[in-house]
Amino acid sequence: MAIIKPFKGLRPPKEIAKDLSCLPYDVMNSAEAAEMAKGKPFSLLHITKAEIDCPDGTDVHSESVYTKAVDNFKNFIEKDWLIQDDEAKYYIYAQTMNGRTQYGIVGCAACKDYEDGIIKKHELTRPDKEEDRMVLTRYTNANIEPVFFSYKAVPEIDDIVAGVVENQVADYDFVAEEDGFGHAFWVINDAGKNARLEELFASKVPYTYVADGHHRTAAAARIGAEKESQNPNHTGDEEYNYFMAVHFPDDQLNIIDYNRVVKDLNGLSKEEFLAKLQENFEVEAKGESIYKPEKLHNFGMYLDNTWYSLTAKPGTYDDNDPIGVLDVTISSNLILRDVLGIDDLRTSKRVDFVGGIRGLGELEKRVNSGEMEVAFALYPVSMKQLIDIADSGNIMPPKTTWFEPKLRSGLVVHLLED
Repeated sequence: MAIIKPFKGLRPPKEIAKDLSCLPYDVMNSAEAAEMAKGKPFSLLHITKAEIDCPDGTDVHSESVYTKAVDNFKNFIEKDWLIQDDEAKYYIYAQTMNGRTQYGIVGCAACKDYEDGIIKKHELTRPDKEEDRMVLTRYTNANIEPVFFSYKAVPEIDDIVAGVVENQVADYDFVAEEDGFGHAFWVINDAGKNARLEELFASKVPYTYVADGHHRTAAAARIGAEKESQNPNHTGDEEYNYFMAVHFPDDQLNIIDYNRVVKDLNGLSKEEFLAKLQENFEVEAKGESIYKPEKLHNFGMYLDNTWYSLTAKPGTYDDNDPIGVLDVTISSNLILRDVLGIDDLRTSKRVDFVGGIRGLGELEKRVNSGEMEVAFALYPVSMKQLIDIADSGNIMPPKTTWFEPKLRSGLVVHLLED
């Protein structure tokens, strides 16, 4: 069963919570971070993207950036921009997008659960990205940003969350300027509710699933192991054995589409390209209006000012295979690899990926500009597919899932020393 424990969170005062919180470090570049933090001395970006406070041109992975992050973190604490709670607690974090709200429980996951496969993943990680987050965690001795987890819904946990939300005023409640999404946050002060939640996680939640934040999760687990190896008096109860995650029930989450754009047709003419596609797909021209895939195994394609519907022919996929059933697998194998000659999506410079939050108009824009030659719109993966793949021990193809809204960083921080 999963270990998800309460912790003594480090949190901002209510009056600065909106401006202190920020989008995750990996959804923006340094220039964008600097613009977002402009006029906001207590923006958490001064810690998560500390290069914005270093001279122009500073390598974002240099020691001076990590040192600046530590200095800024200490400054936040000294100025009471981040204040630690006296008791270990759970927190509820709600996100509202397009009229739909999802409620997650912020608690500490166990590094051991990651090592033992209780925390299940569906993506591979890159060592360089893991190392970057490891270094920041090592320097600050804290989980500055949470990771995004899911679990199979438990009705009694849902009931506890609903009771808190309905009967307690949110500690933070605001609409973020960057994304226009609503963010609300409750501290669970009732000791009985906290104890019961810990019992329910330990008895009713056999596994948790990394939804977004595979690199931060891997980095946190590696830091835990590193600190254990350095402590001759290790007991297993130290705070470094745990890391901060927001746990959402699976039935409240939606995955949105993650689309592809390609620079060229691999030397083929438009007519030759369409002919090759017809070997495995029913191809239907749809005209100039954007075509959004209607169901599994149906794709939208934008080429030469025209949208097409591509429907995979029976026999080209395996609905009984958790990986083979995915549209990213079908498109990766039958289009990107077999027709366009792109073998490795992780390293190829000919393909790029566009999150569905940008809309299919972004695909048109990338192609019409001449930057890309063709674009593909995919039907989104379901939470059931994600869980089935994670449970089977398989790994999804690159750039398969896109979750929105993104978690705000800074509403709570977890210290690795109590």
